[in-house]
Amino acid sequence: MSEHLSNLDAGHRDTPVKAGSVKLIELPVITDPRGDLTFVEGGRHLPFDIRRVYYLYNVPVDSSRGGHAHRNLEQVIFALSGSFRVIIDDGQSRSEYVLRNPRQGLYVNRLIWREMDMFSQGAVCMVLASQAYDEADYYRNYDDFLKAVAEAS
Repeated sequence: MSEHLSNLDAGHRDTPVKAGSVKLIELPVITDPRGDLTFVEGGRHLPFDIRRVYYLYNVPVDSSRGGHAHRNLEQVIFALSGSFRVIIDDGQSRSEYVLRNPRQGLYVNRLIWREMDMFSQGAVCMVLASQAYDEADYYRNYDDFLKAVAEAS
């Protein structure tokens, strides 16, 4: 796979995942001499209303997170500080994104497997989700995920 740098700041390596399943979202910024302010409004900047916010931090640089897909939940993943890689898999192809711009999020639709790794020291990952936590919404076994993708096709 060759590495592409989008016109935004996320590094992107890919064998394209199906259209509409994953996309980069850039949030607005207000800049003045005191610093930058970025904001997000569910339903306006995101394709869903925000029902849950969580963040990952103090992740050891050699650790990985994710390793699952969701039946119904949609997410936008941000690197608020530092950087990390997000590997996206739709059951047929894979894409990789390196997130490092706090204004830029990676939208991940339902039935998309995601893994995160290569966390820089001090990285902070924030996730905005379309639903509250529900363990029944998770595919944690890759083979179960592949079966669900095949059934949805």
